[in-house]
Amino acid sequence: MSILAIETSCDDTCAAVVSRDGEVLANVISSQGVHDRYGGVVPEIASRHHLELTGAVVDDALQQAGTTLAQLDAVAVTQGPGLVGALLVGVATAKSLAAAHGLPLIPVDHLHGHVAASFLQPGPIEPPFLILIASGGHTLLAHVKDHGPNWEVLGSTRDDAAGEAFDKGARLLGLGYPGGPALQKLAEEGDATAFRFPVAAQVPGLDFSFSGLKTALLYKVRELGEEEAARRRADLAASFQRAIVETLARRVERAREQTGIERLAIGGGVAANGPLRERMRALAPDLHVPPRELCTDNAAMIASAARFLDPLPYPSYLRLDAYATGERGL
Repeated sequence: MSILAIETSCDDTCAAVVSRDGEVLANVISSQGVHDRYGGVVPEIASRHHLELTGAVVDDALQQAGTTLAQLDAVAVTQGPGLVGALLVGVATAKSLAAAHGLPLIPVDHLHGHVAASFLQPGPIEPPFLILIASGGHTLLAHVKDHGPNWEVLGSTRDDAAGEAFDKGARLLGLGYPGGPALQKLAEEGDATAFRFPVAAQVPGLDFSFSGLKTALLYKVRELGEEEAARRRADLAASFQRAIVETLARRVERAREQTGIERLAIGGGVAANGPLRERMRALAPDLHVPPRELCTDNAAMIASAARFLDPLPYPSYLRLDAYATGERGL
């Protein structure tokens, strides 16, 4: 038996089929590829593309998994948080498919999905452990006590998310969207010690802050002047990236000291960043990192989370709605 999951929280249209024991039978991710010209995701355009793509992506996932809707155990869907218009496309599609085929529906929190990506085969990590989730919309550090959604949040961002900081920094350096991969590639040519950027050392506890770092980069670019900033763009990228990684690493180190928990997992799109992975492995040799395709938004992680949630029977889920911000106060 298996679960079909749909994920449409931002600009990637995703569908996956995952077995009850966590084996990924299919994981289809369709990137819209139209938002780079705007320098960021345009919610209305994302929603319209989800409407066009969701049916084909679901069909592709079912075909790859060698199954049909009639053979499924349940349908799962991201309920939030995210872009509400985009989420509504996924929720409406999931409700329609579930109702038409007499299947239960399992709504999933997007952040629970990022946690549950670490529960997928092969080599899942079992609770308890600490997890750092860093993406374009979220940055948080949590203590995962079981497979359910009731993890303990130890720290979260006070302003920009880590992925958002990457995107804004890339924009300041004249790079395209999404900024993270472009900035990492440019940083490979630069000196990470060329400039000293703040790492929010004065922010107490385990919370994160990236707004000061973004402002510091802006001031440094202005100070250097257009010509010099262009000449030293790789050094600026490398130093900026190092500051983001160090900001994340310092909070993780504090959390491990405060909780005594050694095991660590990372998730979210920023977890695909090479220097971040290297830094975290230096902190925790037993670091668990999902494959890169399970770090960015995907539906396999939503199906993974759904395995540990109670399904809603028909017709109660017909009243289900999406939510833009986390009900858990994240």
